[in-house]
Amino acid sequence: MIQDGLKLTTYGGERQRTDGRFVGDALLDLYARHQIRTSLLLRGAQGFGPKHGLRTDRLLTLSEDLPLVSVAVDERARIEALLADVTATEHHGLVTLERARLLTGDIAGEPLPDAAKLTVYVGRRERIGGAPAHLAICDLLHRRGVAGATVLLGVDGTAHGERRRAAFLGRNAGVPLMVIAVGSAETLTPVLPELGRMLERPLMTVERVTLWRRDGQRLEEPREPAAIDAHGLAIWQKIMVYGSEQAIVDGRPQHQLLVERLRREDAAGATALRGIWGFHGDHPPHGDRLWQLRRHVPAVTVIVDTPERMQRVLPVIEEVTRDRGLVTSELVPAVAADVDGRRRGGLRLARP
Repeated sequence: MIQDGLKLTTYGGERQRTDGRFVGDALLDLYARHQIRTSLLLRGAQGFGPKHGLRTDRLLTLSEDLPLVSVAVDERARIEALLADVTATEHHGLVTLERARLLTGDIAGEPLPDAAKLTVYVGRRERIGGAPAHLAICDLLHRRGVAGATVLLGVDGTAHGERRRAAFLGRNAGVPLMVIAVGSAETLTPVLPELGRMLERPLMTVERVTLWRRDGQRLEEPREPAAIDAHGLAIWQKIMVYGSEQAIVDGRPQHQLLVERLRREDAAGATALRGIWGFHGDHPPHGDRLWQLRRHVPAVTVIVDTPERMQRVLPVIEEVTRDRGLVTSELVPAVAADVDGRRRGGLRLARP
């Protein structure tokens, strides 16, 4: 079944509070109350937001307020009913709304755009043929020649409308995770029915993206979009850099260098997320393993900014990804954006 869906994403900080509660917890309560089909709360490894304060898990004093990204996905009517409650939540950050095709149940070979982002939502302990579902999904995508995939594990979320929270002690079997795959229509289209047959309760989204760079090769020239869409919402640009924690640029891990360079260039915000499994290009799937002495896990850096400011930081992104990484670009309407702490009606706009 294919439905018209929406993906609501919020970017903020772990210690931000609203009405005496942590914002992340308040948002997940909202998603559970609205019985949102799937949602995840992701804790970033490093990032900065509107006030340009660095948050990182590398320094103890800065690791107490890590970046948070929440993602809620459902059919259009459910997300639109949720939107007012989310934008009323007071916090410094950004809220974006993205169109997505929602795929559930029996899935046929749905025609896709030339380049697409496929996201598969499963539980941490969900299994396929005796193996963890996310490993089986990545193996299939790699065999089918998909450009890359990254598995991100949530610390909280909803699965099929029910709250799934991670606990300090416990198997956390129901905690949701997402497998993000990027590829061409040629490689992704035939994979969809296979994934539908593999999963007991398949739930996927498909979004249009532009493949900008791959391992230093420019695939398409980035274009500056219009500032406002047809509905009067401010258009922001989202660039995602897929790589590995082992990717070193100028003596530094690529994702760390990228976040710090963007912060110096006065970008509106960036968040680096640490994956638990994945692959890029021809490299075999890899990730966290027991008894592993060195971490070799995927890393995804998300940069969201106004088109005007993104044009100013594109040279930085291009320089840091000159040899390694898969870089995609998307356009996202910003339904609430706070970069200077001042509300301007229902929509907060960027600094001049």
